[in-house]
Amino acid sequence: MLYFLYDNTFEGLLTTVFDAFDRKQFPEKLITEATNLPLFTEVHTIVTQTDKAERVLKGLYKKLSKPAVHMLMVCFLSEDETVATALFNYIRKAFLSDRSIETNFGDQDVLLLSKMYRKVQRESERVRQFVRFQKLADGTFFAPFEPLYNVLPLVSDFFEDRFADQPWIIYDLKRKYGLYYNLEKTEIVRFEQLNADLENGCLPSELLNTDEIDFQDLWRSYFKAIAIKQRINPKLQRQHMPKRFWKYLTEKSQ
Repeated sequence: MLYFLYDNTFEGLLTTVFDAFDRKQFPEKLITEATNLPLFTEVHTIVTQTDKAERVLKGLYKKLSKPAVHMLMVCFLSEDETVATALFNYIRKAFLSDRSIETNFGDQDVLLLSKMYRKVQRESERVRQFVRFQKLADGTFFAPFEPLYNVLPLVSDFFEDRFADQPWIIYDLKRKYGLYYNLEKTEIVRFEQLNADLENGCLPSELLNTDEIDFQDLWRSYFKAIAIKQRINPKLQRQHMPKRFWKYLTEKSQ
């Protein structure tokens, strides 16, 4: 039984494909750490190399359509180890096949990836819809959230276009990194320590701009005034907006 150990990057995954064809050995599974392995397992460690990854990527564009290659990249953002192995198998089959495998949904790897692609895309759309910014004292707009998948790379362009006239930070609490837009470009940021407990999704008032505090109070009053108690339907609300997003909504906070 052969496993490939790689660094959990997309470049690393593409390098595994290059090395597999070069060695003429194909792993049963891709792993990111060599722990709790079955008996008699051989592990080959992959050293990520950009030139090898680029050669594989160029080859994929010759064997697959651009949307299909994009689908592979999106699926990788799921961070699912089973998806990593499926991606490897999909790419291998694409190179070995005389025809496109993109619509061969009878293949378990093609089917698995098509389902995961829809899940990751759906999560990125939820982030576009439900992320809520809070204005900090220095004028920066801050939005904490915790998506199921690593979708920040998929939403960056949207927020740059939508909020091009204001500095903002969207911070992924689960993966401990965020995107910071400074009115010119977007950069990745990491906070070694957040000076706030964001479990409830709200920043403490001492970090907020006074206008933000007034706006939040006004919005809660408005929301309460227009709500018809007899027609409140939490079950229907959960269908349209997962409850895990509620803590980021001003109208849901106390």
